[in-house]
Amino acid sequence: MAFLGHNNANLRALQARFPKLRIVARGTELKAKGDKEDLGRLEEVMRMVIWHIDRYNAIAEDDIERLTKTEETSLLKDASHDDVIVYGPGGLKVTARTPNQRKLVEAIRDHDMVFAVGPAGTGKTYTAVAMAVAALKDRRVRKIILTRPAVEAGENLGFLPGDLKEKLDPYLQPLYDALTDMLPYEKVADHMEKGVIEVAPLAFMRGRTLDKAFVILDEAQNATSAQMRMFLTRMGKDAKFVITGDGSQVDLPRNQRSGLIASLNLLDDVAGIATIRLTGVDIIRHRLVGAIIDRFDADDARRAEESEARKAAKKEEREARKNLNN
Repeated sequence: MAFLGHNNANLRALQARFPKLRIVARGTELKAKGDKEDLGRLEEVMRMVIWHIDRYNAIAEDDIERLTKTEETSLLKDASHDDVIVYGPGGLKVTARTPNQRKLVEAIRDHDMVFAVGPAGTGKTYTAVAMAVAALKDRRVRKIILTRPAVEAGENLGFLPGDLKEKLDPYLQPLYDALTDMLPYEKVADHMEKGVIEVAPLAFMRGRTLDKAFVILDEAQNATSAQMRMFLTRMGKDAKFVITGDGSQVDLPRNQRSGLIASLNLLDDVAGIATIRLTGVDIIRHRLVGAIIDRFDADDARRAEESEARKAAKKEEREARKNLNN
């Protein structure tokens, strides 16, 4: 439908550029009859048309006109210099908006596994999802897998009604939101139905080998060390793994160590793995978010200093008592 246009306007524009060919659309097929040379050029134009619809989610008569005058190789060459990661519905351009986000984009292009860590609002997940959608559109991967630990953020949600999907959806909603910013809702639903896009809790990754897939682990600070080890070893051939998280927002029980923090320390110098650290400068939400994070960080630092001071005072007190007893 996107190709044909309103009342087949795009098809008529295509026919006007190839007057010697007889072009007929039937269902999801386009049939053409005519000279072999004209048919060859029509095939090239149609490859560009399909590429254009995949990239921009729409096409107009003017685009048809322009593509019939364009060489396929020059079109793809020009597109490779475009700093837009992906185009969403309605012409939305998703780009890296800060220096560290651009570093993240380059790291994902150059490495098979990337850790992106930083505070809320720095675009870690959004940028990773954009890169995943771009890879799927360019057919560099066969599927996208988005996963996150199903950990309650400081609240006891109790019993949730509904089937398994309905119970887990609240945890995964931020990933759905990012996807529907970059793909039409109908296409997201179709991809999910066919298994091209999978959104699942981290526990569902156990026992799998993920080949030719773009896999994003979101909120990784809430994965335990055992879960992180399980996830990282799911990596198959031609796969791309991006792990995002914020070490200051761990919702695990106090006696459990964050697998993200442990992995960053253990894998720091492994070749082929990149770590990008985003900061408050990269926050692209409301301006107040940056101020709020700065205040909370300052308060955390103050509390840490006070805790260290209390420990030092208690140690001095114990040593003084020990010397007094001696």
